[in-house]
Amino acid sequence: MEITFLGTGTSHGIPVIGCECPVCLSKDPRDKRLRTAIHVKTPATSLIVDTTPDFRTQCLREGIDRVDAVLYTHSHVDHVLGFDDLRRFCELEDKSIPIYGSSRTLGDLARIFQYAFDGSARYPNYVRPDPIVISGPLRLGGLDIFPVDLPHASMVTNGFVFEKNGRRMLAYFTDCQAVPPAAEAAAMDVEVLVIDALRHHSHQSHLTVAGAIDVARRIRARKTYFIHMCHELGHEKTEADLPADIRLTYDGMRLDF
Repeated sequence: MEITFLGTGTSHGIPVIGCECPVCLSKDPRDKRLRTAIHVKTPATSLIVDTTPDFRTQCLREGIDRVDAVLYTHSHVDHVLGFDDLRRFCELEDKSIPIYGSSRTLGDLARIFQYAFDGSARYPNYVRPDPIVISGPLRLGGLDIFPVDLPHASMVTNGFVFEKNGRRMLAYFTDCQAVPPAAEAAAMDVEVLVIDALRHHSHQSHLTVAGAIDVARRIRARKTYFIHMCHELGHEKTEADLPADIRLTYDGMRLDF
């Protein structure tokens, strides 16, 4: 399994429009962050987790030419507004694309992109979603994927734990203000934890750096990577203050399992 971080920033993206803080003005390419999403690739499948407003740019940058399914964590705009760009992948292989999400997420997608769900987009090979409500574990491309519920202000997001042949490889927990016991149990002793760490001071719907470290220690993750970071966290300075087994992600970063 190969994971590529398509984007690692919060909803504003980094640099933030009209901001002249040190991170937004940074020359370090790791401080340039598109909106958060990942590409999961195995010999059998090519999966996307969330289609951000930057999705087209992210696919072009990473040379992604096939999408077999999309997993949605939730329906906030920074995670769904690239949905329409899935039409190119439908066209390339003349197919519909399964999209997995909670009933709320799929309902929001059907409202925002009504033309794709009600059949009114009649152009050949336009975006053709095959919506599937997440109701339990999934098996895609030889991967066992276990969804977990994570609190995110007034909504619940889906985190995902990826296993293969009983090997617990990745827990992907973005956009959450806490990790409940059931989610911790699902990810216990995971090889890699990717987790929301917005900034140092508290936020009503995201984990802080300290909070993310606490979760990593409770889960006993072998390696932890922070994601969905705002412009208060410069890559070099933040990493210098972290334990050796906890790092920051950056756009285009790859992990191989």
